[in-house]
Formats: sequence, structure tokens, C-alpha cells
Amino acid sequence: MKYTHLGRTGLRVSPLCLGTMNFGWKTAEPESHAIMDKALDLGLNFFDTADMYGWGGERGDTERIIGRWWAGDAAKRDRVVIATKVYHAMPDKHPEPNRGTMGLSARKIIRHCEDSLTRLQTDFIDLFQMHHIDRTCPWDEIWEAMETLVRQGKIVYVGSSNHAAWDIATANQVASRRHLVGLVSEQSLYNLHDRMVELEVVPCCRHYGVGIIPWSPLAGGLLGGVLGGAAGGATAKIDGARRLDDKMRERIEKVRPRLEAWEAFCAQLGERPADVALAWLLHNPAVTAPIIGPRTMAQLTESVRATEITLDAGSMKRLDEIWPGPGGEAPVAYAW
Repeated sequence: MKYTHLGRTGLRVSPLCLGTMNFGWKTAEPESHAIMDKALDLGLNFFDTADMYGWGGERGDTERIIGRWWAGDAAKRDRVVIATKVYHAMPDKHPEPNRGTMGLSARKIIRHCEDSLTRLQTDFIDLFQMHHIDRTCPWDEIWEAMETLVRQGKIVYVGSSNHAAWDIATANQVASRRHLVGLVSEQSLYNLHDRMVELEVVPCCRHYGVGIIPWSPLAGGLLGGVLGGAAGGATAKIDGARRLDDKMRERIEKVRPRLEAWEAFCAQLGERPADVALAWLLHNPAVTAPIIGPRTMAQLTESVRATEITLDAGSMKRLDEIWPGPGGEAPVAYAW
């Protein structure tokens, strides 16, 4: 495994990030543990989760699954760069207006961090990410809370998710004024089908040395080979298992000509569409690691193939033709 840096930091992480959102929801705990074991065997050391994950039961269950996986085995914890998030409401026996609502107040950040540490059964979080922007809370307050947690040794780095370019720029300017490291990563929706971040977020992250961690790199399965060579979407399957639901059928029909060209091009390369989609992201220097969210062991092992694919200039040009982006970076893309 060839490792990369988390943004401008000296921290080395794998070029693929193991997403855990399916753990406890679509993947039972024993298999979730087996997937994490295999991820380490394959060289993946970057795992992503969130306090709110746990769709199959209660929010927080995914962090608990991870905590039970490495409980009592310091070697596993030492080998993993763990990233989690704060922003969303969390369940409480005695609901109150801060923990039970979305936001990033200093009180909530500190309390939620303590809760995540307990569920994860760890003394510190490597990357603590703001799951969304809270424009009702001043950046000085947010950084005061993050600085406190860093001083206490409870978090190491701070990242953002779903932030606009001007949010990222403002956050890092305020952090610089306070002599802090600032944001080192940004999780954004980014894939061949959804390329709007190239307009402003990508150049902003490149300027500030913020590593991009793309979520939904396969566009919710759209780029995973949904046509599968079938003439009609009615018999197509995603990942060879899930039949297309009505929503996916609708998405397919909106871009069917592009999908046909896409899957034909991947066939010419002799590669699975999912692997080419990941490889395309890895060719962007601003990208640290796309998040893969395997439900099964097979999906995990297959994804690693993406790190071995090299796309030449002609292939990159062809992908731009099939899946055109916003036209470049602002303001050149729309002004001159």
C-alpha cells in the first residue's frame, strides 16, 4: 500500500478510507469486525465513522462496534487513524436543546467528543470532523472548543464536512489568527457524476492544504456498473445483489447515454466501473482518500484494485467527455 498525507499534515494514511456507516445496519457486528481486520491486512489504516451512525438501532451504535473491535487490543488501535464527526442530534434519556439538536456550540462539541471517546473506547480521536456547517455559531467559539480538546490530548486534528469554500477559508483564517493548525481535511460529495466541488471547494482546499475526503465516490452506486451489459434497467443489479429500486431507475434513465458510454469505456480498459471511478479520484492531487463503504468482505477486497489503476491523459480526457464537470474552477469557468 502506498500511503499519502492527510492534507498538509505529516500524518500518513491509506489512499482509501474505510467508511463504517453500514456497520450494525447492513453489516452485522461479527462481519463488521472481520472487515476491519481485513482492512488492516490490506494496508488500510484510515477509518471513518460518525457519532450519529447506527441506522439499524440507535445513533452511536457504529462507534460502539468499533470500540468493541479494538477493546483490549492496543495494537489494533495503534494501527488505525480514526475519524469521527460531530454536529447532529444524539439521543438522550433527558432531552435538552443542545445535545438534542444540530449545531456546533462549544458545549456540544466538548460533550459529544467525550461521548464518542466513551463509545469508541479510546483515549483520543485522530481526526475530529464537523459534520456540517453551523452558521449560527462563531468560529472563535468553535476553535476555542477544539483548542481545548487538543490541549487535553483528546483530539489531534480537526476536519470539516459538507462545508462551502468560503466556510473553509473563513475557518482557516480564524484559526490562523488564533495560531492554530486549522482545518486539515474536508469531506465532500465528489465523484464523476457530482463534480460541483471543482468550482470552488477543490481550489480552496488546494490553497489551504486541506485534504479532500470524497464521500459517495460511486454516486450511490450509479457508477458501480448498474447497467451490467443488460439492455434494460429492469434486470440490472447493483453490486450483483440489490435489485434497482424506483429511485435508482429514475436516476439511471436521466443519464442513460452517459452510463452506456461509461460502462463501455470501462470494459475497454478491462476494469470494473467501481474501480475506475475510485482511480479517477485518486488521480487528483487534492484528494487524500475516497471513502469506501463495503457491506461485505468481497466489496472491500475488490476496492483495493483501484489503487493499482493508472489512467493516462487520453483516458482522463475521455472521462471528462462522458462526465463533464462545472467547466473548471471559478471564476474562469463562468466569467472569462
